[in-house]
Amino acid sequence: MSIERLKQYAGELSCVYFENEPMSEHTSFKIGGNADIFIQPPTKTALSNIAQACNRWDVPTLILGNGSNVLVSDNGIRGAVISTTGLSDIKMLDAYTIECGAGVKTSRLCSFALENGLSGFEFLWGIPGTMGGAAFMNAGAYDGEMKDVLVCCNHITPSGEEGCLQGDELGLSYRHSAYSDNGYIITSVVLKGTPKDPDLIREKMDDLMGRRKAKQPLEYPSAGSIFKRPQGHYAAALIEQCGLKGCSVGGAMVSEKHSGFIINTGGATASDVKTLIEKIQNEVFLQTDVQLECEVRMVG
Repeated sequence: MSIERLKQYAGELSCVYFENEPMSEHTSFKIGGNADIFIQPPTKTALSNIAQACNRWDVPTLILGNGSNVLVSDNGIRGAVISTTGLSDIKMLDAYTIECGAGVKTSRLCSFALENGLSGFEFLWGIPGTMGGAAFMNAGAYDGEMKDVLVCCNHITPSGEEGCLQGDELGLSYRHSAYSDNGYIITSVVLKGTPKDPDLIREKMDDLMGRRKAKQPLEYPSAGSIFKRPQGHYAAALIEQCGLKGCSVGGAMVSEKHSGFIINTGGATASDVKTLIEKIQNEVFLQTDVQLECEVRMVG
């Protein structure tokens, strides 16, 4: 690997970068060993140049938004982590359409839509991710999904070519998109909303946030829902049914507030979380014959 060359090049491109960066500082789980180098390009051009350099110099690369749906190994990440959080522009394209950079937080998008009297994005209020990550996994909650509002994604390939996927090309399904498989880097998303009275939009946002606070363990670090919804069942209900609410391994625990969450009660390691995930999967399968599939990406 050419970390030294990459470090010099990142500086030339005015990128913020850190060597041996603790990934626990960049994930909602607050877990993870060090990355060899963590780079935050300030523009799409800089991101493209860095991605091409990593490809050219055989540096393994992880693209990361807000780190809200990942579990990073205790051993860290060899190679480069490229953060998209510098891609933070947001603007109206017309009266109904918003374009925002992949690094725009979901909360900011929701507030921007509210200011412009556009509905359809309320389900994202309270999801702690970026819009690039939301498109990448077709994020959804409370009967809403990205597929309902996503028009297209602009991207670059590892070799630096710019492109766009729209409509059926996006391959949107439950917690999945074409970007889950193609290795392209989302740089911005285009979204379409519906005009609505801002007071009614705010009312719905407040209602959904109230429901989240009442039902989800937001006071602890976590990666959100750990498991995908199994067909015909709810993961949290199965976990509770099997007597696993409050079950713990080290600092990782099945939330007593919402069994679909594993929380970091303090000092949890990735190994703790993985062991607890396997314990849950084995016990649920043993008791119910249902195989739970992990939703969180494990990296490093």
